[in-house]
Amino acid sequence: MTFRFVITAIAAAAISVSAYARPVEIEDLLKTRTVSSPSISPDGTKVVYVVSHADLEEDENFSHLWIANVDGSGERQLTLREGENESSPKFSPDGSHIGFLSSRGDEDEDAPTRLWLLPLDGGEARPIDSIEGSVSDFVWSPDGSRMVLVIKDPEPEDEEAQGEDEERPKPIVIDRYRFKEDYIGYLDNRRERLWLFDPATGALERLADGDFDESDPVFSPDGSEVAFVSNRTEDPDRNSNTDVWVASLSSPGAAPRQLTVHPGSDTSPAWSPDGRRIAYVHGADPYKIWYGVTPLAVVPASGGEPVILTPTLDRNVSDPLWTEDGSAVRMIVEDDGRQYLAQVSANGGTVEQLAVGNFVLRDPTAMRGGTMALLRSTNYTPNEVYAFRGGDLVKVTAQNDEWLEGIEFGSVSMASYASEDGTEIHGFIYLPPGHDARRPQPTTLMLHGGPAAQFDYSWDTEPLWQIAAGYVVLAPNPRGSTGRGEAFAMGGHGRWGDLDVQDVLAAVDDAVAKGIADPERLGVGGWSYGGMLTNYVIASDTRFKAAVSGSSISNIFTGFGHDEYIREYIAELGTPWENFEGWMAISYPFFQNQRIVTPTLFIVGEEDVNVPTIASEQMYQALRHRGIDTQLVIYPGEYHGISRPSFQLDRMQRWNAWLDRYLKD
Repeated sequence: MTFRFVITAIAAAAISVSAYARPVEIEDLLKTRTVSSPSISPDGTKVVYVVSHADLEEDENFSHLWIANVDGSGERQLTLREGENESSPKFSPDGSHIGFLSSRGDEDEDAPTRLWLLPLDGGEARPIDSIEGSVSDFVWSPDGSRMVLVIKDPEPEDEEAQGEDEERPKPIVIDRYRFKEDYIGYLDNRRERLWLFDPATGALERLADGDFDESDPVFSPDGSEVAFVSNRTEDPDRNSNTDVWVASLSSPGAAPRQLTVHPGSDTSPAWSPDGRRIAYVHGADPYKIWYGVTPLAVVPASGGEPVILTPTLDRNVSDPLWTEDGSAVRMIVEDDGRQYLAQVSANGGTVEQLAVGNFVLRDPTAMRGGTMALLRSTNYTPNEVYAFRGGDLVKVTAQNDEWLEGIEFGSVSMASYASEDGTEIHGFIYLPPGHDARRPQPTTLMLHGGPAAQFDYSWDTEPLWQIAAGYVVLAPNPRGSTGRGEAFAMGGHGRWGDLDVQDVLAAVDDAVAKGIADPERLGVGGWSYGGMLTNYVIASDTRFKAAVSGSSISNIFTGFGHDEYIREYIAELGTPWENFEGWMAISYPFFQNQRIVTPTLFIVGEEDVNVPTIASEQMYQALRHRGIDTQLVIYPGEYHGISRPSFQLDRMQRWNAWLDRYLKD
């Protein structure tokens, strides 16, 4: 099925700021209240969800539970304890309780996350204290009599005791192939396993056998079985081969039944209402890793051959959910700047678009009483909960309405342009408030991470803090990006800094030719792969007057064995000693850094394991050695994402200050 939409043009007139609005400022962006994790009540009348916000005074982030009626009325906060955080709310099957996860009441930063039960008829939430280890997920059985919990193994008692003696730390012993992960650091041999829990008695027993990580549990409609996802290959560290498995509650701890055998990452199982089939997201070819398209599939729950329901869609799908009558499967489809709600017959066929527009939908809930809840955002409105019923999206929450009132962001539109080889590239153009269309303006080229991701019609603060400084922002989706089909995404496979450089430079050429961008005042920046692509761009083109490279790497050899991507390196590039020329070809910003003349700011989190600090340090040192104006900023205690509110504010201000230094008079 082919999807088409109109590419809008930038109006050739100045955008005036309303007399009742003021231009957005960086500090406004920290007022964002992030809405997530919606869960709909069994009768389909209420939604519970998480609201997170940054507290600059406390310099912390807090998350609490809220509830609202699906018609948007009665929105109120459920958990009120200051200084605490709650997540992952879910209604019990009878609607009397909400389960959630929290480490509230424990001041230890490494305290385990516990399961809590909150009665909706009044009273305090109570923790389930009988569980050892940290709970990361849970599901209720259909009758509410039992639950399946995902629990990380607790630390062995001797290691826990040793850790209390800070003056005599214990050696870190590594014996795993993949031994690092961002936000965790070095990995030990503890697993996240599924446990069957009886809330009435507190009894806890393993759901399936084996020494493997397990996730995504979901009960069959009759409550007799649980489908889940696990990598049960001989050495799971060496591949990403997750499959769908089924465990029986009649024989806890026994070997589960394997349903899928595809070597890719099969995820997100969902039972049909009659219990006969399971829908899931079918993993891409392992060689294609994150560039490959992930279609929707179904497999008989008793075992058998899977069937791809979206074989011609050529778009990634996620979040499969059956309609209440079992006739179709609903899903989120990623498509060229959008994510929309769609459905397809349970037997395959035409993909029907249910809710599509210049917005992004995500995290849909199961249907209850003909209603489902999900999140919706646009370029200038953060995620809010919406209800989908009768073919319409109805706004449920208004967490950001108050602070957004009176704020002018400017305008955003989508553009299309030809790359050097004629390939059509799409991207977004942000014009700041009060944009003067009579003359070219200072412009920044904003590059997204991934690389298998896309800029889309969703809330993204990176371009917003730059339009707050008055910059035109170009946000292209070059080859390697998702949303345009597998062939387009595979254009970035093993070719970092090649076709994608051509594609993003085409965005600049297009904006200059249209009189939007001032060719003498161009900046470039990005985070993660966006920072990497920034390095490739300034090593390929000298017209940029300033660059900001966030959490990036240029000497790709440095990543092997040092960051968390050992499996992905092998799949995409092979080993450095077997493909030395290939690794060297994509490391040119470091080994040929003499090409770079652009003043560059490097930013990274001190504890980043995704793209470790050494990579930014090397590039900073190389440019400093050559006398190029450069600076390195390291945020203590931060990982790949900068989370501390004061650091978030500092990053935005510092980023813009660097651009202002070179792009403004």
